[in-house]
Amino acid sequence: MKEFELKYGCNPNQKPARIFMDDNSDLPIEILSGRPGYINFLDAFNAWQLVKELKEATGLAAATSFKHVSPTSAALGLPLSKSLKKACFVDDIKDLDNSPLACAYARARGTDRMCSFGDFVALSDVCDITTALLIKREVSDGVIAPGYDPKALEILKTKRGGSYNIVKIDPDYIPSPIEHKQVFGITFEQGRNNVKITREVLKNIVTENKELPDSAARDLIVALITLKYTQSNSVCYAVDGQAIGVGAGQQSRIHCTRLAGGKADTWFLRQSEKVLNLPFREDISRPDRDNVIDGYINQNEEDVCADGVWQRYFTRKPEPFTLQEQKVYLSTIDGVSLGSDAFFPFFDNIERAQKSGVKYIAQPGGSIRDAAVIDCCDKYGAVMAFTGTRLFHH
Repeated sequence: MKEFELKYGCNPNQKPARIFMDDNSDLPIEILSGRPGYINFLDAFNAWQLVKELKEATGLAAATSFKHVSPTSAALGLPLSKSLKKACFVDDIKDLDNSPLACAYARARGTDRMCSFGDFVALSDVCDITTALLIKREVSDGVIAPGYDPKALEILKTKRGGSYNIVKIDPDYIPSPIEHKQVFGITFEQGRNNVKITREVLKNIVTENKELPDSAARDLIVALITLKYTQSNSVCYAVDGQAIGVGAGQQSRIHCTRLAGGKADTWFLRQSEKVLNLPFREDISRPDRDNVIDGYINQNEEDVCADGVWQRYFTRKPEPFTLQEQKVYLSTIDGVSLGSDAFFPFFDNIERAQKSGVKYIAQPGGSIRDAAVIDCCDKYGAVMAFTGTRLFHH
């Protein structure tokens, strides 16, 4: 297949639309089901690069959930604890522990379930049956992977009445080292961002505390590779082999840090007994349940505990999760890693990060205020590495 005609571009009025290879070679993909659109392919190709790099960097299966050209999360195929399975709503999957890929997907999809609604999934490995069963029950636009177990493919093809987008990509495909992009009829050219993110980029530790355990280095690598494919400015919190809060596309770095930190806080609070034991009605849908949990924690648009409201979601009225209770719970969190795609210009980013349990930080360095940022890290005993590598992505 040398080209694929799209229904339209970013919006229905943008026609014609297609994907093709400039050199007239075959596309490195095979569409096994559905008809992916312009934004679907933007998500798919960015997501595939992310999980491929995570697998190369760590040797572990990886998955990511993409939405509007940024990851909601990315994760490695590490086992889930009993409480984490419950928080990710996969505690009913008996064979989960036998599939590292399914564990990676459960983590990635379970991190920010509201933002993952209608996502595009990327898998580093051949999709197995357990992973396919997990994907089938979520609201999703499509999946890209290097291959599919025949039975897994059958399962996925039943999704969305047989129209679910399933893309197979050649894992050996290597793009041209030079890439082009057009804006307003003007062509931009640049070398592809082929920087390799390994533990080597974390060797320049600039804080008094220089103890960087392997688990934290792994999480920083997850954060940095995630940022490499996140719309800038961007900041990523990571722990236990997964991105737990991504702040993308903000004009100021502190807003990135706050946005990602708020998502990380929600992730941790979802694992509290108070949230895990919410008395949901059996007939509530998965998306509605996710929205209610977010409302219960963040006390946003709808008071889900109010009389006349709680009856729609719960079998009994739950006690509110007070801000003081949340503060006490979050004060016990520690050991979180934080990556930034560019330098921190002010120490306020560190102040905000430590409120979400951040202990390990990786950023390029190079600000005229580096000394103040380092001093703030030292105040909290945090470890910070200067990578010397900016990871802007637009």
